[in-house]
Amino acid sequence: MRNAWIICWKELGSYFVSPVAYLLLTMFGLIFGFFFWNALGIFVIEGMEMQMRGQMFPMNLNEQIIRPLLQNVSVIGLFFIPMITMRLFAEEKRTGTIELLATSPIGDLEIIVGKWLAAVVLYSGLLLFTALNFVFLFKYGNPDWKPLAVGYLGLVLQAGALLAIGTFISTLTKNQIIAGAATFGVCLLLWVLEWVGGYESATWARVLSYMSVITHFESFGRGVLDSKDAIFYLTVIFLGLFFTARSMESLRWRS
Repeated sequence: MRNAWIICWKELGSYFVSPVAYLLLTMFGLIFGFFFWNALGIFVIEGMEMQMRGQMFPMNLNEQIIRPLLQNVSVIGLFFIPMITMRLFAEEKRTGTIELLATSPIGDLEIIVGKWLAAVVLYSGLLLFTALNFVFLFKYGNPDWKPLAVGYLGLVLQAGALLAIGTFISTLTKNQIIAGAATFGVCLLLWVLEWVGGYESATWARVLSYMSVITHFESFGRGVLDSKDAIFYLTVIFLGLFFTARSMESLRWRS
């Protein structure tokens, strides 16, 4: 897989030679920083009000700040993931370099994995920006780091699944806007499928609810590493990359 890493670093370089990566990092950091500032402010005010009323209920940083913020990161990702994946193959098709890739001695799997890994690494960089905010909690508070680590693992797995879907969609068009809009629509659909389980208990409703990406993040958000949820995300990653490979195979035959 040496070629996959070469493709990965080349793709990462293309993100950073343009304003795309810097814009994403800045906007992601600012949006999450605003959420963090509000969550911390609410936590402090509630604590002061409880003291004024003479109540001594324990305030839990993990439950009242970290867990809701991780859910917020998951929502923010819905908007940023399409921006990361829309150019992976669509740009290659627009510029005509997709034929060079399709006819090169590098295998389709290496190309696909390399580009997908670049997207995952970039998104992990966005998550690293959010992690800097939690440094203040550990400096002035005493949260448990293990649920936070499990939560970030869940965010990476969830993003990896959605990025794999976006990678596949990017092979279907040479228009980045169409690729981004389609990826956002599919990601949003996979998010809201959980709502069906709120008012319907039939088998088909449970199946749709199970297919929701947010359903499988709930255990990670609580700091619980559940193997079935990890397997779900890994399965979506496999299917996304598998369909991307079939799409690339058709491009290679046409070339």
